[in-house]
Amino acid sequence: MVTAGALQIRKGPGDKWKSCGAALIRPDAVHEIQVRKEATLLIAFVDVESELGAALCETLRDNISRVPAKRVAQWREALGSDLEQARVEQWVRTDLLNGSRPVKFHPGVNRALKYLWRRLAQHEDFSLQTVAGVSGLSPSRFMHVFSESIGVPLRPYILWLRLQRSACELMNGTSATEAAHIAGFADAAHLTRTFRRMLGTTPTDLELRRRMSQEVLVER
Repeated sequence: MVTAGALQIRKGPGDKWKSCGAALIRPDAVHEIQVRKEATLLIAFVDVESELGAALCETLRDNISRVPAKRVAQWREALGSDLEQARVEQWVRTDLLNGSRPVKFHPGVNRALKYLWRRLAQHEDFSLQTVAGVSGLSPSRFMHVFSESIGVPLRPYILWLRLQRSACELMNGTSATEAAHIAGFADAAHLTRTFRRMLGTTPTDLELRRRMSQEVLVER
């Protein structure tokens, strides 16, 4: 989302650029974004297994869903220009979570999610066989239950976790090389390629915007 004006978004090379003030994007959706250098861009990583993630996924009609201009205007008014923590939390609960219900997952999926989050920075084996073993389900059963619960297959979900972790490290001032290592990418070049393909930007672009940004964490 941009706080004023519009951004350009598309599914990838060959697709037509489309203009909007904000967009909701599934975690496994490849996309590209163009924003004017002077524009203020807001990027929100939302856990797909969270109450908010489930609520947002219910509104998606496609992998990339442009938010109507009227709703963008409402969001901008609710957030204000300074993005104070209290206003962001109020916006999430009032505008995004309105009418949603707590999400419940299969116990095996919950065990797998905790394992993935806890071991992400330790370069653990995240093979289907290993993660299914943690869940207590057979690999075939786990694949079905995981995709049904999260809305994303295991492999794209793990990639999304790595992207989220690396983006957080970059926003904290970590170098691209170190962020790539922490998040489990082979090297900075691998991180950059994945960033460009999945998020439509690069670690360098994120670093440039970091100097003018602030991070707001909204607890589940």
